[in-house]
Order: sequence, then C-alpha cells, then structure tokens
Amino acid sequence: QVQLVESGGGLVQAGGSLRLSCAARTSSSLPMGWIRQAPGKEREFVAAIDWSGYTVYADSVKGRFTISRDRAKNTVYLQMNVLKPEDTAVYSCAADPLLFTRRTMAAYWGQGTQVTVSS
Repeated sequence: QVQLVESGGGLVQAGGSLRLSCAARTSSSLPMGWIRQAPGKEREFVAAIDWSGYTVYADSVKGRFTISRDRAKNTVYLQMNVLKPEDTAVYSCAADPLLFTRRTMAAYWGQGTQVTVSS
C-alpha cells in the first residue's frame, strides 16, 4: 500500500507559478505522476517520472511544467510556470507500475489539491 499526500495548490494569476508536492508515506520505487481533472471534463494526464528520472509530459504542459523526484524524501514535485486559466483543475498525485502507459489510471492516488488560475 502506498499512501500519497499532496500539498501546494492554491490560487494564482495567469502567468504565475505554483509548485505541487506529493509525499509517499512509504518508500516506493513506482513511477509517480500527476493527473488533473477540471469541472465537467475527463481526467487528463499531466506528467510522470520513473525511479531513474525519466519523464513524460502532456503536450499541453510541455515547456511550462517540470516534474522532479527526490528519492531520499520519497517526494515528487510539479513545478508549474506560466500558468493559464485552462490549467485550473484538481491535481492528483498517482503511483502505478504502468503509469506511463495507463496515464489516467493508477493503483494509488492522493487526495487531490485544487489549482485555480485567474485571468
């Protein structure tokens, strides 16, 4: 069982930045990532990182978001820059052995954190 705890959401103006954190309560080498869901929309894959540091991003966030991993702290970060109103969503941390292929499905989820970008 992998317990994930997110932090770092909030309200920011367009063009601003936020950093999300996801701490795994137990040591885990599973791929971890972020999935978001806006009101009335389906889940959307944002980014994922594996134990070696290999990363994958959605086209919509490439060049603006950076995912990183501190293995000693069992924590994954999502640095979000140049935020846009369309980035507004609940961002959830996820961990799954097949996260790179399953994208929006995962065995383990955090509770989610709200990110709101005002125009």
